[in-house]
Amino acid sequence: MDEHSAQEQLLLVLPSVNLEKKCFFLSSLKWILTIVTWLIFITWVVLAFLFPLNLTYEFILSATSFSSGTFLGLEGPVFLLFSGPILLIAFFSIPYLIISGKDQKVQEKKAPSYRLCTFPLLVDGPLGVVSAAEFIGILLFAVYVVWCIYIYAIQNLSSVKDESPFTTTTQKICYILDIWGFSLAQIGIILLAFLFIPIARGSILLRLIDIPFGHAARYHVWLGHLTMLFFTLHGLCYVIEWSLQGDLLKKMLEWQESDTANLAGVIGLTAGLLMWITSLPFVRTKYFEVFFYTHQLYIIFVIFLALHVGVIFFSIVAGTIFLYMLDRFLRFCQSRKTVDIVSATCFPGGIVELVLSKPQSLHCDALSFIFLRVREASLLQWHPFSVSSVSGTGEHQFSILIKTFGEWTQNIEENISNFSAVIELYQDGINLQSPFRMITASVEGPYGHELPHHLMYEKLVLVAGGIGISPFLAVLSDIFHRKRQGKPCLVKNILVVWAVKTSNHLSLLSLINRNFSNIEVNLDILIYVTQQSQPPLDEEEGRLVEFKATNSFVSPVYKGKTMSVLVGTGNNNIWFGIYLISTTLGFIAVVYLLNVFYINPKDLSLGWYHGLLFVICMVVSVLIFGGLVVGIWHLSERKMNGEDHQIIEHNEIEHPTADKDCLSQDLYTSTTIRYGSRPDLQEIFESISERWGHVDVGVIVCGPPALESSVAKECRSLNLMRTKHYRPIFHFHSHSFSL
Repeated sequence: MDEHSAQEQLLLVLPSVNLEKKCFFLSSLKWILTIVTWLIFITWVVLAFLFPLNLTYEFILSATSFSSGTFLGLEGPVFLLFSGPILLIAFFSIPYLIISGKDQKVQEKKAPSYRLCTFPLLVDGPLGVVSAAEFIGILLFAVYVVWCIYIYAIQNLSSVKDESPFTTTTQKICYILDIWGFSLAQIGIILLAFLFIPIARGSILLRLIDIPFGHAARYHVWLGHLTMLFFTLHGLCYVIEWSLQGDLLKKMLEWQESDTANLAGVIGLTAGLLMWITSLPFVRTKYFEVFFYTHQLYIIFVIFLALHVGVIFFSIVAGTIFLYMLDRFLRFCQSRKTVDIVSATCFPGGIVELVLSKPQSLHCDALSFIFLRVREASLLQWHPFSVSSVSGTGEHQFSILIKTFGEWTQNIEENISNFSAVIELYQDGINLQSPFRMITASVEGPYGHELPHHLMYEKLVLVAGGIGISPFLAVLSDIFHRKRQGKPCLVKNILVVWAVKTSNHLSLLSLINRNFSNIEVNLDILIYVTQQSQPPLDEEEGRLVEFKATNSFVSPVYKGKTMSVLVGTGNNNIWFGIYLISTTLGFIAVVYLLNVFYINPKDLSLGWYHGLLFVICMVVSVLIFGGLVVGIWHLSERKMNGEDHQIIEHNEIEHPTADKDCLSQDLYTSTTIRYGSRPDLQEIFESISERWGHVDVGVIVCGPPALESSVAKECRSLNLMRTKHYRPIFHFHSHSFSL
């Protein structure tokens, strides 16, 4: 009997022991991958700092001369030194994210502490709100630029002294301009290697460090200004030099066979200047389409950069450009697929809710956003929108809110109104497919954080301005859904501060999942209606506006056309890893074959032609090897989602807005509405600081830059003046997105 009991106890203990061993193994593997990745990244940064030195330049020249005529080609050593590390980091990111996905869970409660990435250090400068971690990154780039200028200044001064006496002052000035133009170009090349990392929307590198594209886009803006400044100064140096020599036009049109192609540089710089000028705030905000379409000149910029600098210098930036090409190709394939609009609803105040179809396998976080194209509004325009619901609309659907600001959004609202009227004429089931086929949507994404940081805090403050409430509706619904399902969620207290112009926007709160009365979450909603001094006659102060849809419809023809899972944060990392590795190896194989069977036998040494062939190899490898993997991936996706398709078709589609004419009593009791005033953020945050005690408080803001800066200022002020240890630590997060 005792022996039998001992065996039973042993059998019960073994699964937990195996689980602990598995967790320990995964945790150890993550640490190893982290250390290796950091070592590679530090090596890459050190190489960038060593790049201006004569010793590095001489090493590159000797290495390229040694590899010339071999399978490595002229570009081999430079590509391995400067592009190889970033590709290796991308490779190691795949197993890291796969392990993190299996081990993804809400962190346990820890002692409150400051974090560099959530501490707002600068709040009122031209760069907007800058965290302490971002400030360190800015300082590193500033130090690098100063370091490069200092090294080149010393080298150039020494070079001028070593030269034989110039016969004229003009010759000396031209010589100085020539060597400084070359030096400025080298700095620009290194900066360009970083420029393409933050602009890749589904970048594996951004996912590795958990920075969503909406936040990383401004890094691209900062780097873009800095890079174009150096390239412009580079071009200006040569323009002045050629003007002093009296052959400006001749030099600008020169296309040398075995040296730098000047005309290619002029074309590339012109494309870069057009992108730079149209990206400035006064152009981008007023003429967004001009900015958007002009920015497509990056293709011209990259191609003519390769023609201008040749294969050796282009190999420095080839790694990050190649990763961007991989991301762009995936996004192109994803956006070709048409997505069903399950339902559409027009809210008061010019707000439209679209419910879109998605496969069950697609992960969509509460703070995710997508890029949407509606062909009836525009064939080319893509616009970003925050996801407003991920749990409340079911496993096969998610919703977004669109505020009618301009022509594009007004076209969508008009189409919905027209289609709603037409559908009413077909209530008898005759030819129902005709009207709905007129609405077609394409989706890119979703993009967002790799980990749901809104679930990591016991106390949560959500500050919204206007339509900025949209992502917080998803956050609230997600938290309530997780609480009901018993899923990990640390949140216990939520304060929502919402500033709107008029009260007709308040009906959006009806989108929150209504059944949360038995959930252990304390919810307080403070609403400030800024442009109304008192409530309308049919309302009572402090009460919510009940929702009355102006126009709405449920799709009469719902075929289960869901969005693709090719791109999206937290989705199939295994397939993406196969795509990345196979395409990279394919690219290396194509370059190898090109060197062995074409370049070396013909002894080609043309700088611009060799650079063009290198770019063609990149494009061919993405289209052939990447296209093959994407095709297999797509077939696997269709097979996996075939069961989802059957589930959707054989069950009645629930109208997401069918039960919004009445609001939850819990929302009435949790909400306070104040008319004719703006939120006093200082008073609100000081009250929180007094009441909530020594905890980490997550503060998420979605709204205009002025609101974001004001909230960041309060968080910084309370954190810096925190003398009492029982006060909370405020962690600032921004969900605002602007291109």
